[in-house]
Amino acid sequence: MIKCIFGLALTLLCALPLTAQEDSEVLFTVDDKPVTVGEFRYIYTKTNGEEATFSRESIMEYLDLYERFKLKVARAHDMGLDTVVALQNELEGYRKQLADNYLIDREVTDPLVEQLYARQQEDVDFSHILLSLPSDRPEDTLAVYERAQQIRDRLTVTNFAQEAQQLSEDTYSKEQGGRIGYVSAPLPPGMHQLEEALWSAKEGEVYGPVRTAAGYHLFVRHGNRPAYGQVEIAHVLVRKDPEGEVPIAIGSAEQARAKAQQAAAALESGRSFEEVAAEFSEDDKTKNQGGYIGFFGINRYNKDFEQAAFALTEDGQVSDVVESPVGFHMLKRVSRRGVQPLEEQRPLLEAAVRQDPRFAEAQRALLQRLRRQYGTDVMDQNFATYTATLDSSFFDVRKTFAAENDLPLMRIGDKTLKVSDFNTYLTRNARQRAGMQRGQDVSEAARSLFETWVEQQVQAYAEEQLEVKFPYFRALMREYREGILLFEATKLEVWDKAGTDTTGLEAYFNAHRDQYQYAPRARVQFYRLRPSDSLRVEDVLTYAADHDAEETMEFFGRQDVAVEEELYEADRLPEGLAMEVGSQTVAEEDPSGMVQFYRVVATEPARPKELQEARGYVIADYQDQLEREWVEQLRQTYAVKVNKKVLNKLIAS
Repeated sequence: MIKCIFGLALTLLCALPLTAQEDSEVLFTVDDKPVTVGEFRYIYTKTNGEEATFSRESIMEYLDLYERFKLKVARAHDMGLDTVVALQNELEGYRKQLADNYLIDREVTDPLVEQLYARQQEDVDFSHILLSLPSDRPEDTLAVYERAQQIRDRLTVTNFAQEAQQLSEDTYSKEQGGRIGYVSAPLPPGMHQLEEALWSAKEGEVYGPVRTAAGYHLFVRHGNRPAYGQVEIAHVLVRKDPEGEVPIAIGSAEQARAKAQQAAAALESGRSFEEVAAEFSEDDKTKNQGGYIGFFGINRYNKDFEQAAFALTEDGQVSDVVESPVGFHMLKRVSRRGVQPLEEQRPLLEAAVRQDPRFAEAQRALLQRLRRQYGTDVMDQNFATYTATLDSSFFDVRKTFAAENDLPLMRIGDKTLKVSDFNTYLTRNARQRAGMQRGQDVSEAARSLFETWVEQQVQAYAEEQLEVKFPYFRALMREYREGILLFEATKLEVWDKAGTDTTGLEAYFNAHRDQYQYAPRARVQFYRLRPSDSLRVEDVLTYAADHDAEETMEFFGRQDVAVEEELYEADRLPEGLAMEVGSQTVAEEDPSGMVQFYRVVATEPARPKELQEARGYVIADYQDQLEREWVEQLRQTYAVKVNKKVLNKLIAS
C-alpha cells in the first residue's frame, strides 16, 4: 500500500510540471506576440462550457475565432487605443470592482465554505462539560481555564458522564451526563472553535479545554454517521395546553392525547392528511396549509419529534402519535434530501460563514499572513514622533492634516507609505475620527486609526498583486482589457463606417437588393371594446367597414372602443387569422370586461423593400462584410503563425 501511494504521488509530482509546461507553450503568434496554450485553454473552456470537448473540429473552429480576435487587438494597439485615458479609467474601474472582494473570497470565504461543506457530510455524536465565564475580565478567564485544566487531568471516558453531572454548567445536557448527541455543522455562532475541535477529534478520547463564546468545554467524541440531511414534514398538532396554561392543567394532557387518537382514527378511515389537519390541528400557522412545516435538519426541534420525523422511510408515510413538550403530533413525510451539491449550497454556506465569528478570525489571520508574505515593516518610532505633534484638534471633523515632516510610516513590499498618506486617510475619515473623542485620548485614537489604516494598506497592496498570485484573475483582466480594445477598434473601423458611409451602404444594398423582400402581408386591426346594450360588436364592425380606425374610435368614443392597426407578414399573423380580408379571431373577454379580437382588413402582395424600409438589416449585413474585409486586411498586415505540434497535443485524441 505504501509503495502504491508513493508511486501515485511521484506520478502527480511528475505530471504537475508537465501540465505547467504545456500551459506555457506558445500555441500561435500574432505579429510575433505569443498566445500560450494556457490562455487559449482558459478562453476556449470558458466560452464553450460543457461543449468544450477539445475535438479537432471544435478546436479548429475556435482557433480561427481567437486568431481574428487577436488580430483586432493588435490593430487596436497600433491605433494607440491602449493609451486612451477614458479606456484606461474604464479598465481601472472594472479592476477595482473585481478586486474588492476577490482576495477575501479566494483566501477567506471559499476555504471556509469548502471546509464547512466537508463537515456537513457527517453528523458527530459527543458529550461535553461546560464551564461558563462569569465575566470577560482576564483574571476570571484565567481562573476558569485553570479549573478546566485541573478537571481535564482527572477525566477519562469512563468517568466523564459522572463528572459532567457534577460539574457541567450546561443545564441542557448536565442531567444526561453531558450527552449532547448528534450535531451537524455549522454549530451556533460563536461555537466554531468547538466545531473545529469536534470534527478533527478521535473517538473515545477526552479533549479540551476549548474556548467558545459560552465558556470552556471539555468533550468526548463518541462517533459519527453519514449526515441525515433534511426532511420535509407536515404535521397535525394537538396541544397539551390549548389555552396556554402554565403549568399544564391536570387532565389536559390526557384530553389532548385522546383528541390526537381521534385524528389518527380519522386518517385510518381514509380521510386525507390535509382534511385531518384542518379539523384537528391546533397549529394555527400550518393547519390550513395541510399541516406543512417544511424542511429541517437535526437539532432544530425536540429530539423525540425529530427522531420520529427522520424515522419515516417513505414519502407520504405517516407516523404514529408522537409526544413532545408542546403536545401530540402525527407527522407526514413529504420528502427527504441529503446534502446537496456544493454549488447549490454555496450561497447559503457563504451567508453562514460571513455571519459567524470564524469569518472575522480568518480575515485577521489572512492580514497577518499577508504582512509576513510581503515583508511589512511598521516604523513605530516615526509614528510616535508624528503623534507627539497632535493635540485635541485631532478630533475636529473639519481639520485638515498637513505633513510638516513627511516621515515614512510603513513599508510593504516595494512600496513606502508616509505621514502624508496617513493624513489623507484621517481627512477622509473625519466622522470616525470625531466619534472617538469620548472614549479615547488623542494618542489612543490615532493608534487605533493607524492600525486600521495599516490593515487597509496591506490588503490594498495584496490586491495590487492579484495578477501575480491568481492566474484566473490575470486571465479575467486580460480578457476585459482586450475586450475593451476590440470593441473600440471595431467601432471605429467597422460600425461607425457602416452607419455613416451612405455611398457604400447604397452600393451594398443595390448589389444585394434581392435579399430584402417583403413577404405577402396583411393589414390587421386589433379591437378592444366594452359591449353594452347600446354598443354591439356587429355595429362596430359595420361602421368600421366604411371608416378608418380614427373615425371608428371617434364615433363610438375612445373610452369604449380602441383600434390599433399593424402590418403582419404571413408567418407572423396572430393565431386564428388567415391571409384573407375579413378573417377574424374569436372575440374574447379579458378580466377587465373588455372584448378583444383581431380582424384582417386588407392584404398586400410580396414586393422588394426600399433601402429605408430595410435599413437596419442592410447596415448589419454591411457591417459583416466590412468586418470580413477588415480581418482579411489584418491578416495581410500581421503575420499569424500556428505551432502545429503544440496544436496537435491540445486536440483530444
